[in-house]
Amino acid sequence: MTGTPREHAAGLRQRLDGRRQDPALPGLAGELFAAADAIGGDLQLRAALSDAGQAAQARVGTVQALFGPRLSPLAVETLADVVGQRWSDPTTMVEAIEDLAAQAAFLVAEADGRLDGVEDELFAFSRAVSGSSELQMALTDPAVGAPAKQALVESLLADRAAPQTVQVAGHALANLRGRRADAVLEDLMELAADQRGRGVAEVRVARPLDPDQAQRLAAALSRLQGREIRLNVAVDPTVVGGVSVRVGSEVIDGTLATRIEQARRALVG
Repeated sequence: MTGTPREHAAGLRQRLDGRRQDPALPGLAGELFAAADAIGGDLQLRAALSDAGQAAQARVGTVQALFGPRLSPLAVETLADVVGQRWSDPTTMVEAIEDLAAQAAFLVAEADGRLDGVEDELFAFSRAVSGSSELQMALTDPAVGAPAKQALVESLLADRAAPQTVQVAGHALANLRGRRADAVLEDLMELAADQRGRGVAEVRVARPLDPDQAQRLAAALSRLQGREIRLNVAVDPTVVGGVSVRVGSEVIDGTLATRIEQARRALVG
């Protein structure tokens, strides 16, 4: 099968969404995270399952032989979907499994009416991580193993967040692979929002928005983006005035601080 990793990922998410009524869904996230750890930690297995030189049927057969006796049929089917694609490299394949694990957790949260809360908790924790250099150092320290990093995140979120938040944040931050912690959490928030066909806007303001301001901003952004936009609002004194909005890679910056900096650059340029 040909196509880009992004196209593969979209197709995989769509197939998993069609399995939301499967009775094994509540345990799927844990099974897929465990499989991602097993595959990611075994160089030969990782290479074999992503080897485009092997027939897809052979790669699927390897998954069925290894994981069939240990995981639910739903988990094995999902893994077979992943290894049946062509991936640019083994790491991308492992990250696709992790994304499906997170999606499975979000499907369960959605069914329980907790998905909005999970998004809020991920955003709040991303702010906490961004504001703590000590925590960032602990999560990126190569001398600290993934299990210890996961235990750290889980201890910080225990009794403060939904089980799905603890599960996906713990695994993701324990397996950064050179990525920034805040970027990984942002990806999780976007995946959770995408579960219901909406986008996420990160809004930075000097003072909290009142409900009317938040509603009008969300409505304006939704019209611009052509889909519902959920706001994650961060109060940041460095903004000075105005508002900075980021939707995906698009940044709309109307802050006074930015205008001052632009004027300064023009003067010294």
